[in-house]
Amino acid sequence: MNDYIDILFLGDIVGKPGRIIVKDYLDKIKNNEIKYGSDNFEHAKSGNMPDFVIANVENASHGFGLTEKNYNELIQAGIDAFTSGNHIWDRKDVFEYIDNARKLIRPFNYPKSVPGKGYELFKINGASICVINVLGRVFMNPIENPWTLLEEEMPKLKQKSDIIILDFHAEATAEKISYGYFADNLGLSAVIGTHTHVQTADEKILKNGCAYISDAGFCGAAEGVIGMDIDSSLKRLKTSLPERFDVAPIEKTELNGVRIVVNIDTGKSEFIERIKYFKDFSEDNKR
Repeated sequence: MNDYIDILFLGDIVGKPGRIIVKDYLDKIKNNEIKYGSDNFEHAKSGNMPDFVIANVENASHGFGLTEKNYNELIQAGIDAFTSGNHIWDRKDVFEYIDNARKLIRPFNYPKSVPGKGYELFKINGASICVINVLGRVFMNPIENPWTLLEEEMPKLKQKSDIIILDFHAEATAEKISYGYFADNLGLSAVIGTHTHVQTADEKILKNGCAYISDAGFCGAAEGVIGMDIDSSLKRLKTSLPERFDVAPIEKTELNGVRIVVNIDTGKSEFIERIKYFKDFSEDNKR
């Protein structure tokens, strides 16, 4: 039987509710209190934990950016690699630690002079996993071309790694889908969309073995607007006036992501499924 790597990718973590639900979920699957994924893949591993956990963390610190404290907190929670996006720069202390944060990846298509790195290599179960982060350009701030950049870098990345997982942080669904097919033709193992915080129902394995979903969703407050407070979101949309967004209350939370199983020998994904987990923490407070 071939060897497989079981990868859990968690959608954008939003503030303290997101950090809490991620820790709760990872603790519960580790302790066999809840089941991780389904049994639909015939070569599913016998244990209840993924081999490797990736999470998008650009909104993990009160909805904007990532502090070093929260970076270390999420490592302790069990996350192995961190992707990000355009909001990674919102906390200015990121410039003080990002160059030394080996697990943290900023979008690859920023200029080379920008601090941090656009991809990182990780070793797990004898396999080399490359995690890469790329920003889209439709309805986003101007950035270097993600298409030519990936095409140019792929020969180098394939020499270094057995598995390549790409977080495509973008707004437009059509751009994400197009990039998925583009990456599939280049031989990537998975393209996971992030940024819109709403989990899509279009997970699939493309013809060359690239797992794809337009958006993995988010981890955070379930009763809010993509993790943010309802009232401030409505006020901004109704009045068109600037309004400070705040993270929604913590009581009811949700976790969204995808599970991907990749064949180490081929670097191709053979299974993808959506992960959803809800918890009402207000019930805990009543006990």
